[in-house]
Amino acid sequence: MRDQRERILIIRLSAIGDVVMASAFVHALRASWPEAHISWLVEPVAADLLRHNPDIDQLIIWPKTRWQRLWRARDFKQLGREVRPFIAALRQAQYSRTIDLQGLFKSGVWAWLSGAPVRIGLGSREGSAVLMTHRVPRGGDPLRMGSEYLYLAEQLGLDTAAFCLQVGISAADRQVAAALVQSHAPGGYIVGCPFTTRPQKHWVEAHWIALAQALEQRFGLPLVLLGGPGDQQAAQRITQGAAVPIIDLTGQTSLTQAAALIAQARLLIGVDTGLTHIGPAFKVPTIALFGSTCPYRDAAQDNAVVLYHAFVCSPCRRQPSCEGKFGCMRAIEVAEVMRHAQRLLGNAS
Repeated sequence: MRDQRERILIIRLSAIGDVVMASAFVHALRASWPEAHISWLVEPVAADLLRHNPDIDQLIIWPKTRWQRLWRARDFKQLGREVRPFIAALRQAQYSRTIDLQGLFKSGVWAWLSGAPVRIGLGSREGSAVLMTHRVPRGGDPLRMGSEYLYLAEQLGLDTAAFCLQVGISAADRQVAAALVQSHAPGGYIVGCPFTTRPQKHWVEAHWIALAQALEQRFGLPLVLLGGPGDQQAAQRITQGAAVPIIDLTGQTSLTQAAALIAQARLLIGVDTGLTHIGPAFKVPTIALFGSTCPYRDAAQDNAVVLYHAFVCSPCRRQPSCEGKFGCMRAIEVAEVMRHAQRLLGNAS
């Protein structure tokens, strides 16, 4: 048994999908050090996914966007009033070790400011390595979902027997999701996650329309679209173009309410976005559509599949060179998605 006074700070500030994948690491940490006090430093965008995680004792939210607004407004006095006590509280926690899962300069600075005598950085770059006492390179099988976190856990000697994703959902979130299901799709549904931050990661809208029609015809299950307020116009184009009803809930749920809806879905189909990565966390059959990015090819479970057609320029990530053609995503045909949907759903009708 480890010393009960062991205090550990995990740093993974963003983004939603990365935080979901990193949750498996903290689960392994808790399995190895059951008596430790474990905190997680995160930005607001992904905080709700950790708020009800049973492996975390304390969630520390870095109000990055607010501080940036104060800086741009040159309100340095108010900024100082907020920054100083935040750092002081971090140091007063007297962490024995900090584990930086992000490996960037901004996360490395927070690891250093924590005052922990042991600071472990995963693949530290952007100069953050000098702020660490130990650095572990990103290793493992790059085709496996969250492999770098599994590799780090192995290097630290953690218990990885149950290395699985953890997304916390409150009872209130489940109640909201249950009410939406009862109202819109009491007979079951398939979740679609078509939206993300970069156009090169999107699947063709016409394909989503054709897919919704094929799913309804084959399985008798409606497609439920999830996304944020900024996705509502695109969702409207998809719903209006389909000859079958599509349930559009974009912008109508919180992040954790969307997660609760995913947890009850018969199948999830989505592009490389945070909501898609939540599917495997709940063991929901998942079809992930990747093109300009390919964060993993193996979701580490039999009921998840990644569709990815590599082009000469793949993966281009943030620097597409195809002049907006996005052929890697167009190469994923509706028929291909339906074949995998048939396998994952069996003979449902």
